[in-house]
Amino acid sequence: MDLSDDGMCFACGPKNPIGLKLSFCFEDEKYVTRFTPRAEHQGFTGITHGGILATVLDEVMARLVYAKGIRAVTADMRIRLRKPAPRGEELVISGWITSEERRALECMAEARNARGELVAEARARMVKVQLKGARVCQTTLLRCTGPLMKLPRI
Repeated sequence: MDLSDDGMCFACGPKNPIGLKLSFCFEDEKYVTRFTPRAEHQGFTGITHGGILATVLDEVMARLVYAKGIRAVTADMRIRLRKPAPRGEELVISGWITSEERRALECMAEARNARGELVAEARARMVKVQLKGARVCQTTLLRCTGPLMKLPRI
């Protein structure tokens, strides 16, 4: 399987003109990003589309396993939308690994608003894959110190 990174990922790609351009860092064992939905991310007026929230939750889990040096893809994901996420309100999205087996991992992620309220959560099964010699979404293990840092692209 070839999982090349050309910088055009919708969630994190720096070259994608309509992408979210998410940045990530570690806070203890959780991988974290911050995202402020804009008008173009809404479903109903003023409310972030659930598909956008699902994308960000999936991305934080997928990037986490890559940051830990594990090559895996999302095989199954369940999402629960707990409360509306108004556009313009920053969300903190974090992901963590709950278990690891020989061929798969279980991960969880959550999105919280500025008041710390749970907006959405997800659980995913990530299946480990063998890759052909392509560059993959490579990240550097960083710890958050102050404002969220941009990860260097390799």
